[in-house]
Amino acid sequence: MIKFNLIYLFASLIPVGLIAKKNTSISELIQPLINVQSKGVGNKQAIEAWPLVSQLPPSAIPELLSAMNQANNLGDNWIRGAINKICEKDPKAIPLKKIVDFIKDDLNKGEARHMAFEIILSHQAKKANQLIPSFIDDPIPALRREAVAQILVNAKKTENEEDKIKLYQKALVKGREVDQITEASQALEENGEKVNLTRLMGFLINWHTIGPFQNKDRNGFATVYPPETRINHKEKYQGTSGSTSWTAFSTEDKLGMLDINNQYGELKEVLAYAETKFISKKEQNVHFRIGSKNAWKLWVNEKLLFARDEYHRGRTRIDQFIIDGKLKKGENQILLKVCQNEQTQSWTKQWEFNFRVTDLTGAAIHPDKFNSK
Repeated sequence: MIKFNLIYLFASLIPVGLIAKKNTSISELIQPLINVQSKGVGNKQAIEAWPLVSQLPPSAIPELLSAMNQANNLGDNWIRGAINKICEKDPKAIPLKKIVDFIKDDLNKGEARHMAFEIILSHQAKKANQLIPSFIDDPIPALRREAVAQILVNAKKTENEEDKIKLYQKALVKGREVDQITEASQALEENGEKVNLTRLMGFLINWHTIGPFQNKDRNGFATVYPPETRINHKEKYQGTSGSTSWTAFSTEDKLGMLDINNQYGELKEVLAYAETKFISKKEQNVHFRIGSKNAWKLWVNEKLLFARDEYHRGRTRIDQFIIDGKLKKGENQILLKVCQNEQTQSWTKQWEFNFRVTDLTGAAIHPDKFNSK
């Protein structure tokens, strides 16, 4: 179970004589932990309250879990720390049945339900393993992952080839995270089953690009070049090497990696725009999932959704950034600005991205006119 040592350190600084007021309710004790905000707002009150909350009896754990429904991520951390301390103090008194009921109620927030599951896993592993199959369609990625992981383990243990393939196929369909999907697809291919990973994961691989444009001293990130104001594939603009126009850009990489170096060469202090259309069957809330180690900006239907002005930290990963957004019914325009900086080390040559659209659980959403091969 995760230890929140920093919280414990803060708590150790509280005077021993600090005592809750008479008749203070559990909800009143917890409230300062719920109220914690960024930039230190509410920290003083949380530091004062935490030692008292962590001394509550195990019977208070369901109420603490419910408090996580109201808290932000910072508040969640404070409450998690208190729950862990309470569990350590008297594990036999933990109200496991009530915690299981909390997990089963999918109206509770994801972080809270996952915390509840961790408690059951730590103190009643057999019951936790019995719960896991019920998570297979859970909207909470961390719980769904547990169910897919169990299927993958069972598939490895299964000797019957037909049953093994069925289990891997189930993991492939139900999986939402890249490592599990990749493991299942590789296992299926080893067993003679073909898998179109590009389509399964919904990578958008057909784009148009225009560039390169100037990014001297990284100033291009903030510079508004013509594609940011309007897109017309027939128009030409002045780029770093003279007149530049929109050209088709696609990839055959099974994980959807689009290497812009293949379009323009291994250039430095430049940027390019990539544009595609996404036909949606309906208006819907979605996740735009991007992988890129370059600086980039994302517009959807001419609205700037996200901007990341950072270069070459780590490698490009699938679903590296997950941005909340919305698709309208019909045609949607997706525009990316991908920037390359001045660094010349071998690990800074990459000028690339991958991109997919999913529902809020991570399942691929395919455009009506499919964008992938």
